[in-house]
Amino acid sequence: MNPRALVVDDNSSWQQLMSEILIDHGFEVDTASTLHEAITALKTNPHRLAVVDLSLSASDHHNQDGLLVLDSIRRLDPACRAILLTGFATVEIAVKALTDYNAFTFLRKESFQRSEFKDILKRIMISAPSEGDKTNASQTDPEPAPAPSNASAPKALVVDDDAGWRSIIEDMLHEAEYSTIACASFGEALGILRKDKFSLAVVDLSLRGGPTLDGLQLLKITQGHHIPTIVVSGLSEPDDIQRIYSEHSIAAYIEKQAFHRASFKRILAEIKQSSNSHDELSALTDREREVLDLLSQGLTNKEIAEKLVITTNTVKRHLKAIFEKLDVHTRAAATAIATRGK
Repeated sequence: MNPRALVVDDNSSWQQLMSEILIDHGFEVDTASTLHEAITALKTNPHRLAVVDLSLSASDHHNQDGLLVLDSIRRLDPACRAILLTGFATVEIAVKALTDYNAFTFLRKESFQRSEFKDILKRIMISAPSEGDKTNASQTDPEPAPAPSNASAPKALVVDDDAGWRSIIEDMLHEAEYSTIACASFGEALGILRKDKFSLAVVDLSLRGGPTLDGLQLLKITQGHHIPTIVVSGLSEPDDIQRIYSEHSIAAYIEKQAFHRASFKRILAEIKQSSNSHDELSALTDREREVLDLLSQGLTNKEIAEKLVITTNTVKRHLKAIFEKLDVHTRAAATAIATRGK
Protein backbone atom coordinates (compact mmCIF):
# COMPACT_ATOMS: atom_id res chain seq x y z
CA MET A 1 0.00 0.00 0.00
CA ASN A 2 1.39 3.41 -0.97
CA PRO A 3 2.13 5.94 1.79
CA ARG A 4 -0.36 8.77 2.09
CA ALA A 5 0.46 12.50 2.10
CA LEU A 6 -1.61 15.56 2.92
CA VAL A 7 -1.14 18.93 1.17
CA VAL A 8 -2.70 21.87 3.01
CA ASP A 9 -2.64 25.09 1.00
CA ASP A 10 -5.31 27.56 -0.08
CA ASN A 11 -3.41 28.22 -3.34
CA SER A 12 -4.50 25.74 -6.02
CA SER A 13 -1.24 26.11 -7.96
CA TRP A 14 0.85 25.07 -4.98
CA GLN A 15 -1.59 22.27 -4.20
CA GLN A 16 -1.13 20.95 -7.73
CA LEU A 17 2.67 21.31 -7.72
CA MET A 18 3.09 19.52 -4.38
CA SER A 19 0.63 16.81 -5.37
CA GLU A 20 2.45 16.09 -8.65
CA ILE A 21 5.82 15.75 -6.92
CA LEU A 22 4.40 13.54 -4.18
CA ILE A 23 2.53 11.30 -6.62
CA ASP A 24 5.74 10.91 -8.65
CA HIS A 25 7.36 9.63 -5.43
CA GLY A 26 4.66 7.02 -4.86
CA PHE A 27 2.37 8.86 -2.45
CA GLU A 28 -1.39 8.86 -2.43
CA VAL A 29 -2.31 12.51 -1.89
CA ASP A 30 -5.12 14.21 0.00
CA THR A 31 -5.55 17.98 -0.32
CA ALA A 32 -7.10 20.61 1.92
CA SER A 33 -7.56 24.36 1.60
CA THR A 34 -8.74 25.20 5.11
CA LEU A 35 -8.09 24.19 8.70
CA HIS A 36 -11.45 22.40 8.86
CA GLU A 37 -10.71 20.38 5.70
CA ALA A 38 -7.26 19.48 7.04
CA ILE A 39 -8.65 18.22 10.34
CA THR A 40 -11.25 16.15 8.50
CA ALA A 41 -8.52 14.56 6.34
CA LEU A 42 -6.39 13.83 9.42
CA LYS A 43 -9.30 12.11 11.13
CA THR A 44 -10.15 10.09 8.02
CA ASN A 45 -6.73 8.58 7.20
CA PRO A 46 -3.26 8.29 8.72
CA HIS A 47 -0.52 10.12 6.79
CA ARG A 48 3.21 9.64 6.49
CA LEU A 49 3.80 13.25 5.41
CA ALA A 50 2.02 16.61 5.41
CA VAL A 51 3.02 19.77 3.53
CA VAL A 52 1.42 22.75 5.24
CA ASP A 53 1.19 26.42 4.27
CA LEU A 54 1.17 28.92 7.13
CA SER A 55 -1.54 31.25 5.81
CA LEU A 56 -4.76 29.59 4.68
CA SER A 57 -6.54 32.80 3.73
CA ALA A 58 -5.61 34.65 0.55
CA SER A 59 -7.22 37.85 1.87
CA ASP A 60 -5.44 37.80 5.24
CA HIS A 61 -1.65 37.60 5.23
CA HIS A 62 -1.71 37.57 9.02
CA ASN A 63 -3.60 34.28 9.02
CA GLN A 64 -1.64 31.51 10.76
CA ASP A 65 -4.04 28.59 10.54
CA GLY A 66 -1.12 26.49 9.33
CA LEU A 67 0.19 26.39 12.91
CA LEU A 68 -3.18 25.04 14.02
CA VAL A 69 -2.87 22.37 11.33
CA LEU A 70 0.58 21.44 12.70
CA ASP A 71 -0.92 21.21 16.18
CA SER A 72 -3.72 18.98 14.86
CA ILE A 73 -1.16 16.72 13.17
CA ARG A 74 0.72 16.41 16.44
CA ARG A 75 -2.47 15.42 18.27
CA LEU A 76 -4.35 13.39 15.66
CA ASP A 77 -1.60 11.82 13.55
CA PRO A 78 1.67 11.92 15.60
CA ALA A 79 3.56 9.59 13.25
CA CYS A 80 3.08 12.06 10.37
CA ARG A 81 6.08 14.23 9.44
CA ALA A 82 5.08 17.82 8.69
CA ILE A 83 6.86 20.32 6.43
CA LEU A 84 5.97 23.99 6.77
CA LEU A 85 6.15 25.48 3.26
CA THR A 86 5.20 29.14 3.19
CA GLY A 87 5.91 32.61 1.89
CA PHE A 88 4.92 34.49 5.05
CA ALA A 89 6.82 33.00 7.99
CA THR A 90 9.00 35.21 10.20
CA VAL A 91 11.99 33.86 12.07
CA GLU A 92 9.91 33.53 15.23
CA ILE A 93 7.17 31.56 13.47
CA ALA A 94 9.68 29.28 11.77
CA VAL A 95 11.38 28.53 15.09
CA LYS A 96 8.00 27.87 16.72
CA ALA A 97 7.04 25.46 13.94
CA LEU A 98 10.28 23.50 14.35
CA THR A 99 10.44 23.45 18.14
CA ASP A 100 6.90 23.81 19.54
CA TYR A 101 4.94 22.13 16.76
CA ASN A 102 7.48 19.44 15.83
CA ALA A 103 7.70 20.29 12.11
CA PHE A 104 10.26 18.17 10.28
CA THR A 105 11.62 21.23 8.50
CA PHE A 106 10.70 24.65 7.16
CA LEU A 107 10.96 25.78 3.53
CA ARG A 108 10.28 29.10 1.83
CA LYS A 109 8.09 29.26 -1.25
CA GLU A 110 10.15 32.07 -2.75
CA SER A 111 13.28 29.90 -2.78
CA PHE A 112 11.61 26.51 -3.31
CA GLN A 113 13.67 23.96 -5.22
CA ARG A 114 12.41 20.61 -6.43
CA SER A 115 15.75 18.93 -5.78
CA GLU A 116 15.78 20.11 -2.16
CA PHE A 117 12.19 18.97 -1.61
CA LYS A 118 12.92 15.56 -3.16
CA ASP A 119 15.89 15.10 -0.85
CA ILE A 120 13.65 15.80 2.13
CA LEU A 121 11.12 13.23 0.89
CA LYS A 122 13.87 10.63 0.69
CA ARG A 123 14.95 11.35 4.24
CA ILE A 124 11.39 11.08 5.50
CA MET A 125 10.82 7.77 3.72
CA ILE A 126 14.00 6.12 5.03
CA SER A 127 13.38 7.32 8.59
CA ALA A 128 11.12 5.21 10.76
CA PRO A 129 7.99 7.14 11.77
CA SER A 130 7.67 7.36 15.53
CA GLU A 131 5.33 9.21 17.85
CA GLY A 132 6.86 12.34 19.35
CA ASP A 133 10.02 12.19 17.22
CA LYS A 134 11.46 15.70 17.27
CA THR A 135 14.44 15.15 14.99
CA ASN A 136 14.60 17.86 12.33
CA ALA A 137 16.94 16.48 9.70
CA SER A 138 16.76 17.28 6.02
CA GLN A 139 20.11 16.45 4.42
CA THR A 140 19.90 18.98 1.66
CA ASP A 141 22.11 21.24 -0.35
CA PRO A 142 20.18 24.29 -1.53
CA GLU A 143 21.62 27.34 -3.14
CA PRO A 144 22.96 29.84 -0.58
CA ALA A 145 20.65 32.71 0.30
CA PRO A 146 21.59 36.02 -1.31
CA ALA A 147 24.25 37.92 0.58
CA PRO A 148 24.15 41.61 1.43
CA SER A 149 25.23 43.86 -1.42
CA ASN A 150 28.09 45.33 0.64
CA ALA A 151 31.18 43.51 -0.61
CA SER A 152 33.09 44.46 2.54
CA ALA A 153 30.57 42.78 4.83
CA PRO A 154 32.06 40.22 7.24
CA LYS A 155 31.56 36.65 6.04
CA ALA A 156 29.80 33.94 8.05
CA LEU A 157 29.64 30.18 7.51
CA VAL A 158 26.39 28.40 8.41
CA VAL A 159 26.53 24.61 8.80
CA ASP A 160 23.27 22.76 9.50
CA ASP A 161 21.69 19.77 7.77
CA ASP A 162 18.19 21.17 8.32
CA ALA A 163 17.04 23.55 5.58
CA GLY A 164 14.67 25.35 7.91
CA TRP A 165 17.31 26.20 10.46
CA ARG A 166 19.77 27.25 7.75
CA SER A 167 17.15 29.67 6.44
CA ILE A 168 16.46 31.08 9.91
CA ILE A 169 20.13 31.61 10.75
CA GLU A 170 20.93 33.14 7.35
CA ASP A 171 18.04 35.60 7.64
CA MET A 172 19.33 36.85 10.98
CA LEU A 173 22.93 37.05 9.79
CA HIS A 174 21.84 39.12 6.79
CA GLU A 175 19.98 41.45 9.16
CA ALA A 176 23.26 41.85 11.05
CA GLU A 177 24.97 42.70 7.73
CA TYR A 178 26.96 39.50 7.34
CA SER A 179 27.45 37.86 3.98
CA THR A 180 26.83 34.11 4.29
CA ILE A 181 27.77 30.77 2.83
CA ALA A 182 25.58 27.86 3.97
CA CYS A 183 26.13 24.13 3.73
CA ALA A 184 24.66 20.92 5.12
CA SER A 185 27.56 18.53 5.74
CA PHE A 186 30.96 18.23 7.40
CA GLY A 187 32.72 17.50 4.11
CA GLU A 188 31.28 20.53 2.34
CA ALA A 189 32.06 22.80 5.28
CA LEU A 190 35.63 21.54 5.44
CA GLY A 191 36.16 22.28 1.77
CA ILE A 192 34.76 25.80 2.15
CA LEU A 193 36.92 26.53 5.19
CA ARG A 194 40.01 25.56 3.23
CA LYS A 195 39.19 27.99 0.42
CA ASP A 196 37.80 31.03 2.21
CA LYS A 197 38.21 33.17 5.32
CA PHE A 198 35.37 33.80 7.75
CA SER A 199 34.63 36.23 10.56
CA LEU A 200 32.03 33.91 12.11
CA ALA A 201 30.75 30.33 11.99
CA VAL A 202 27.35 29.04 13.14
CA VAL A 203 27.45 25.26 13.51
CA ASP A 204 24.96 22.53 14.37
CA LEU A 205 26.51 19.56 16.16
CA SER A 206 24.53 16.77 14.51
CA LEU A 207 24.88 16.92 10.72
CA ARG A 208 23.32 13.57 9.85
CA GLY A 209 20.00 13.74 11.65
CA GLY A 210 21.24 11.23 14.20
CA PRO A 211 23.54 10.81 17.19
CA THR A 212 26.83 11.32 15.28
CA LEU A 213 28.20 14.73 16.22
CA ASP A 214 30.20 15.71 13.13
CA GLY A 215 29.87 19.33 14.25
CA LEU A 216 32.40 18.67 17.03
CA GLN A 217 35.05 18.03 14.39
CA LEU A 218 34.18 21.36 12.78
CA LEU A 219 34.57 23.14 16.12
CA LYS A 220 38.18 21.95 16.29
CA ILE A 221 38.78 23.34 12.80
CA THR A 222 37.12 26.72 13.38
CA GLN A 223 39.04 27.03 16.64
CA GLY A 224 42.27 26.32 14.77
CA HIS A 225 41.40 29.07 12.28
CA HIS A 226 40.53 31.47 15.14
CA ILE A 227 36.95 31.85 13.86
CA PRO A 228 34.42 32.88 16.54
CA THR A 229 31.86 30.09 16.51
CA ILE A 230 28.26 29.91 17.72
CA VAL A 231 26.77 26.47 18.27
CA VAL A 232 23.03 26.22 17.53
CA SER A 233 22.04 22.68 18.43
CA GLY A 234 19.27 20.42 19.66
CA LEU A 235 21.66 18.92 22.22
CA SER A 236 20.58 20.25 25.61
CA GLU A 237 22.26 18.15 28.33
CA PRO A 238 24.06 20.54 30.73
CA ASP A 239 27.13 18.28 31.09
CA ASP A 240 27.54 18.08 27.31
CA ILE A 241 27.17 21.83 26.89
CA GLN A 242 29.71 22.52 29.65
CA ARG A 243 32.17 20.10 28.06
CA ILE A 244 31.80 21.77 24.65
CA TYR A 245 32.44 25.20 26.18
CA SER A 246 35.55 24.00 27.99
CA GLU A 247 37.03 21.94 25.14
CA HIS A 248 36.29 24.12 22.11
CA SER A 249 36.36 27.78 23.24
CA ILE A 250 33.10 28.55 21.44
CA ALA A 251 31.63 32.06 21.52
CA ALA A 252 28.13 30.89 22.50
CA TYR A 253 25.87 27.85 22.72
CA ILE A 254 22.19 28.20 21.81
CA GLU A 255 19.71 25.36 22.26
CA LYS A 256 17.32 25.15 19.32
CA GLN A 257 14.44 24.50 21.68
CA ALA A 258 15.11 27.87 23.35
CA PHE A 259 16.19 29.89 20.30
CA HIS A 260 15.28 33.57 20.58
CA ARG A 261 15.89 36.35 18.07
CA ALA A 262 16.95 38.95 20.66
CA SER A 263 19.51 36.63 22.27
CA PHE A 264 21.02 35.70 18.92
CA LYS A 265 21.26 39.36 17.86
CA ARG A 266 22.94 40.27 21.16
CA ILE A 267 25.53 37.52 20.70
CA LEU A 268 26.25 38.70 17.16
CA ALA A 269 26.74 42.27 18.39
CA GLU A 270 29.14 41.11 21.11
CA ILE A 271 31.16 39.07 18.63
CA LYS A 272 31.37 42.00 16.20
CA GLN A 273 32.52 44.33 18.98
CA SER A 274 35.15 41.84 20.10
CA SER A 275 36.34 41.34 16.53
CA ASN A 276 36.69 45.09 16.05
CA SER A 277 38.77 45.27 19.23
CA HIS A 278 41.01 42.46 18.02
CA ASP A 279 41.48 44.30 14.72
CA GLU A 280 42.54 47.43 16.58
CA LEU A 281 44.96 45.54 18.81
CA SER A 282 46.52 43.72 15.86
CA ALA A 283 48.33 46.95 14.93
CA LEU A 284 50.35 46.83 18.16
CA THR A 285 53.77 45.24 18.45
CA ASP A 286 54.34 42.42 20.94
CA ARG A 287 56.06 44.81 23.35
CA GLU A 288 53.24 47.33 23.04
CA ARG A 289 50.75 44.55 23.82
CA GLU A 290 52.72 43.72 26.95
CA VAL A 291 52.69 47.36 28.05
CA LEU A 292 48.95 47.65 27.35
CA ASP A 293 48.20 44.43 29.28
CA LEU A 294 50.03 45.76 32.33
CA LEU A 295 48.35 49.15 31.92
CA SER A 296 44.94 47.45 31.91
CA GLN A 297 45.87 45.80 35.23
CA GLY A 298 46.18 49.28 36.77
CA LEU A 299 49.97 49.46 36.96
CA THR A 300 51.78 52.82 36.93
CA ASN A 301 54.49 53.69 34.41
CA LYS A 302 57.14 52.93 37.05
CA GLU A 303 55.59 49.55 37.87
CA ILE A 304 55.33 48.66 34.17
CA ALA A 305 59.01 49.59 33.71
CA GLU A 306 60.02 47.36 36.63
CA LYS A 307 57.96 44.43 35.31
CA LEU A 308 59.45 44.66 31.82
CA VAL A 309 62.94 45.73 32.97
CA ILE A 310 62.89 48.91 30.88
CA THR A 311 63.07 52.62 31.71
CA THR A 312 60.02 54.76 32.43
CA ASN A 313 60.89 56.88 29.38
CA THR A 314 60.65 53.75 27.25
CA VAL A 315 57.26 53.00 28.78
CA LYS A 316 56.12 56.53 27.88
CA ARG A 317 57.26 56.05 24.26
CA HIS A 318 55.34 52.78 24.07
CA LEU A 319 52.24 54.40 25.52
CA LYS A 320 52.42 57.24 23.01
CA ALA A 321 52.60 54.72 20.16
CA ILE A 322 49.73 52.72 21.65
CA PHE A 323 47.51 55.81 21.99
CA GLU A 324 48.20 56.81 18.38
CA LYS A 325 47.47 53.36 16.97
CA LEU A 326 44.29 52.93 18.99
CA ASP A 327 43.24 56.56 18.34
CA VAL A 328 42.68 57.27 22.05
CA HIS A 329 43.95 59.99 24.39
CA THR A 330 43.61 58.48 27.86
CA ARG A 331 44.81 55.45 29.76
CA ALA A 332 41.19 54.54 30.55
CA ALA A 333 40.19 54.49 26.87
CA ALA A 334 43.17 52.28 25.99
CA THR A 335 42.31 49.97 28.87
CA ALA A 336 38.71 49.69 27.66
CA ILE A 337 39.85 48.52 24.23
CA ALA A 338 42.29 46.04 25.78
CA THR A 339 39.50 44.62 27.97
CA ARG A 340 37.09 44.23 25.04
CA GLY A 341 39.77 42.44 23.02
CA LYS A 342 40.28 39.68 25.60
